[in-house]
Amino acid sequence: MRKVVVSEFLTLDGVVEDPSWTFQFSGEEQPKYKFDELVAADALLLRRVTYEGFADSWPNMMDQYEGPDGAVLQEYTDMINGYPKHVVSKTLEEPLGWNNSTLIREDVAEEVSRLKRQPGKEILIFGSADLARKLKEHGLIEDYRLMVFPIVLGSGKRLCNNGLDTTVLELVDTNTFGSGAVVLIYRPAAE
Repeated sequence: MRKVVVSEFLTLDGVVEDPSWTFQFSGEEQPKYKFDELVAADALLLRRVTYEGFADSWPNMMDQYEGPDGAVLQEYTDMINGYPKHVVSKTLEEPLGWNNSTLIREDVAEEVSRLKRQPGKEILIFGSADLARKLKEHGLIEDYRLMVFPIVLGSGKRLCNNGLDTTVLELVDTNTFGSGAVVLIYRPAAE
């Protein structure tokens, strides 16, 4: 069975919203980690806001790029543009024309369970904190990959809000980057 993996950028105080604050912590390790993470997957699961942001930038990413090592970015761009994108939304009429995009409007837990039973590699949730919370309630998340940045914002949307049942997670791996960012990989602890 395929794994659903939540991959989030977050601050020390748990903010996941508008991760433009990550840019000041650039380095070589973060892009390599994200590249390897995408290689281990073959599908994306996104909510509307994240999808719209990605659909606006990724199809034209290489047209805007002027930096070194464009071959790696080109490969990442090809993967993210080519993967199936499953968009959870009740407000989108159609998935904005980004190739391989399908809508999930109703019974999200059942649709994600169906995707997990299909052959393939990991299913990545980038951003989309509300979706992660909903799937957590149904026990549909196998891994949480949290890239924590050394910054405190003080306010903003957080990965976990009040109203969720307590969940105990087990730390299974860590990565520390020279930029000060740390990746913490958790999975639900065995009961």
